[in-house]
Amino acid sequence: MVAEPALTMDFAIILVTAAFVGIVAHQTGQPTIVAYLLTGLLLGPAVFGIVEPSEITTTMAELGLAFLLFLLGIKLRIEDVRHVLRPIVRISLPQMALVFLTGWATAIVLGFRPSEALLIGSVVMYSSTAVVIKMLTDEDAVTSLPGKIDVGVLLVQDVVVVILLTVLATGRPDGAVDLGITLLTIVGLITGVGLITAAATRYLLPEMFRRIADNKDAFFLVAVAWAFLFVLVFDELDLSIEMGAFLAGVSLAQLPYSTELRDRISPLTNLFILIFFVSIGLQLDAGDLFVYWRQAAIAAFVLIPAKFLIFFALLNWQEFSLETTFLGSVNMIQVSEFALVAGSVAVAEGFVGEPILGFLSLLAVLTMSVSVYAIKYNHQLYEQLRPFSSRWEAAGSERVVEQKRYRDHAVVIGYDELTRNVLHRLAEFYHDVVVIDRKVAHIEALEEAGYDVIYGDFRHAEVRNTAGLKRADFVLSSSAEPDVNRALLAEVGERTTVFVEAGWTEDARELYDHGAHYVALSPQLTAERLAEYLEGYFEDRETFSRLAETDVTNSRRSEPGSGPAEDLDGGVGE
Repeated sequence: MVAEPALTMDFAIILVTAAFVGIVAHQTGQPTIVAYLLTGLLLGPAVFGIVEPSEITTTMAELGLAFLLFLLGIKLRIEDVRHVLRPIVRISLPQMALVFLTGWATAIVLGFRPSEALLIGSVVMYSSTAVVIKMLTDEDAVTSLPGKIDVGVLLVQDVVVVILLTVLATGRPDGAVDLGITLLTIVGLITGVGLITAAATRYLLPEMFRRIADNKDAFFLVAVAWAFLFVLVFDELDLSIEMGAFLAGVSLAQLPYSTELRDRISPLTNLFILIFFVSIGLQLDAGDLFVYWRQAAIAAFVLIPAKFLIFFALLNWQEFSLETTFLGSVNMIQVSEFALVAGSVAVAEGFVGEPILGFLSLLAVLTMSVSVYAIKYNHQLYEQLRPFSSRWEAAGSERVVEQKRYRDHAVVIGYDELTRNVLHRLAEFYHDVVVIDRKVAHIEALEEAGYDVIYGDFRHAEVRNTAGLKRADFVLSSSAEPDVNRALLAEVGERTTVFVEAGWTEDARELYDHGAHYVALSPQLTAERLAEYLEGYFEDRETFSRLAETDVTNSRRSEPGSGPAEDLDGGVGE
């Protein structure tokens, strides 16, 4: 009876500490993953020793990674990745082989025994599924082309991880025949479950979810139960529960109800993910952690650039564009959390000693910590290094080709309720209206309506070039992200009229300082109001100017200490 309150207390301490450290990280602009890892280190035996890994933290950590893969699977429609499957396979296997050799050679040079070097090479060839997917999700880049490539490579790596973990767990094989039987059994089980999943996706799930889609509670519970069913089956088969959760998500992604489910499952996933990253820090013992700290630092210094260069060379070999190649490579530079799992199994089976587990743990933490910043600022890194890296761009690389050379046209960034109501008004004044969006459903709807559409992330230089941003006469951005709109204002031509959105009055004033002609405050602006402003801009400039001047005056009055503000009437203008 004493154990249960202790577990509850540990869980409460983890949540409270993670919340406090997370707030500090947010205020200082640090990624939340770093905050969670730091929480684990502070609470665990490496620093204060307040909390020890327990059954509840271990279970929730496993579920955290499983639900992260489940959430990823729900976002993955087969039609969206079919065109990159072949290059993903071509990239994955050579990448693992080359990184394995690099890790093995580095371990030998650092003085590890051949058996230890073999294990080190085997575990550093994987990138962190949890880190990459969490960061790409936070950056809303999972569905970008670099994101799809990275996710595909990670899934291939996960299949190999399942095989390696199973081989380690069976102990030292009696011979090649015993090893071969084990491998064939694993592949056969995964293939069988995959076929059953495909059949369920086609014949069972559509009818079942159609019947319960109107009941939100039943809809959510059945979806979560579906995920746990796969977790249970894969656990009983001694396979990766993460792989099972991913297959469960992929099967649901093919249904028309997946968007709502993603929104509802995210809060639950975030809680589990918090525990997962905290648990990594809790597993690190100070004694074992720092036995090989110099070797871990050197290995991290070698592996981070080596992983980047290997990915860069392979993506370039597959003739992806320079930007896709760079972003896809910089996202994959870390050592996976699998290093801790594999190290623990290897220690338990007597392959290596516990100090090797400390080395692998510290190596994983170091590379993860660096990679979260690299992923967060990958676009800025690309812009800074583009002049240097462009010399390696393949002559025949895949590019976003300008099918039309737009000039004096309108560009709309993002498709939502605001832009949907004003597109027809823009079409009355411009021969070409180009819409940039990242959702396949939006792309299809816009193409059917006759608009020119570019699929992609506006932050990608090639997408901006294809839209002819510098030659546009009018640009409307429905994004309220200040960095997106600052990049837009920095690139448009001097004569381009720019309408953008902002979430806060302070952001609006900053955007005006950068040259915006009109900034809509999105919390207050309605689609109809924006349509009225556009009509005034094109048909009655005097009325538009008067409304804009009023909005500017109101925005200035809303500053602290300036007295009560009048109704902003949906936006601020200049």
